[in-house]
Amino acid sequence: MTGLAALLAEIRACRLCEAHLPLGPRPTLAAAASARVLVAGQAPGRKVHDSGIPWNDRSGDRLRQWMGLERGDFYDEGRLALIPTGFCYPGADPKGGDLPPRRECAPTWHPRLLAALPGLRLTLLVGSYAQAFHLGSRRKSTMTETVRSFRDYLPDILPLPHPSWRTTAWETKNPWFGDDVLPELRRQVRALL
Repeated sequence: MTGLAALLAEIRACRLCEAHLPLGPRPTLAAAASARVLVAGQAPGRKVHDSGIPWNDRSGDRLRQWMGLERGDFYDEGRLALIPTGFCYPGADPKGGDLPPRRECAPTWHPRLLAALPGLRLTLLVGSYAQAFHLGSRRKSTMTETVRSFRDYLPDILPLPHPSWRTTAWETKNPWFGDDVLPELRRQVRALL
């Protein structure tokens, strides 16, 4: 087993926050050392937990549409790594949507995992939790401002909103996203894949 394969097996066997997960642990991610683009999301939703396939839900459909990728290209681990901030479904928020990613996950696993992916050239930070973890103090005061300032993070990082149904209204209020960010996203992805 290679170093990355062993690490992925270790992550998939993780039970670190098992007591806090309503459906139990099911770490969901995909990566290969040759991946050039990292899709850094938030945490798997219920449908992803059930299938065990990252981004296998409506949000994934929308993200693939934003990126201009067909499903087969998106799931080519040799080119795209799919790594959420929290690897397991954290449960539903009583106010709607899902709970935030568990805090234990990213600090425990991400440094080793990212070190094992030497081919990465672009990281897509999908959603505010991914932006908070990966950008830290470099992020702006809001997710909208972070995404609007996408040029500040290029060429190696491109922040995006989470592609849930809730983003539909956000996109309507922020037409610059479709006019400026999505064409750059597609250009960057095409160039690397």
